[in-house]
Amino acid sequence: MPKILIVEDEPKLAMLLQDYLRAASFDTEWTANGNDAIPAIRQHAPDLVVLDLMLPGRDGLDICRELRQFSAIPVVMLTARVEEIDRLLGLELGADDYICKPFSPREVVARIKAILRRVSGAAAAPSQAAALQIDAGAHTARLDGQPLDLTPVEFRLLKALASAPGQIFSRDRLLDHLYDDHRVVTDRTVDSHIKNLRRKLEAVRADGETIRSIYGVGYRLDI
Repeated sequence: MPKILIVEDEPKLAMLLQDYLRAASFDTEWTANGNDAIPAIRQHAPDLVVLDLMLPGRDGLDICRELRQFSAIPVVMLTARVEEIDRLLGLELGADDYICKPFSPREVVARIKAILRRVSGAAAAPSQAAALQIDAGAHTARLDGQPLDLTPVEFRLLKALASAPGQIFSRDRLLDHLYDDHRVVTDRTVDSHIKNLRRKLEAVRADGETIRSIYGVGYRLDI
């Protein structure tokens, strides 16, 4: 069974998550103190970590920062903070997803399953990564062998997203890739170009959402 490590200092919430995860055929471990998180990860080698942001001893962002120095284990961050800066900071440090409290335990289980499917699928089928081919020198891109007719901005956006498939990119981060002359534009400019890029990708692959919008945060490439 996939093993999930829960790092959460609220016992009732941790027990509730454990009950739902075990009912969904996950093995679980739990620690309540931030200082114990990294040792627990090294000891139990979980397949995914559910990590609270506010913890005694050490906060979730600091834990995530250290974890990313030695492991790519997926991280789902739990937070009672709704300010966008906290969300973005957590994601920039390498969190794979975030969930704001209060939340539905069923939603947490569903998101964990989706992340693990994506991770296992990438590992089991490395040829999937080759489905998207980008030639930076020739300024061309192909999806499933089909050439993509992209504008220079769309090409740069796709190249940025493809540099880390499955990772969420904030709008501010994508803005840095839009124009070579670093002109000042709004983040809604990103939305417009993403819409056009998504349409061109889905013209080739219509059986799924190739670029997923993460509400309030940014975009993720699911190829």
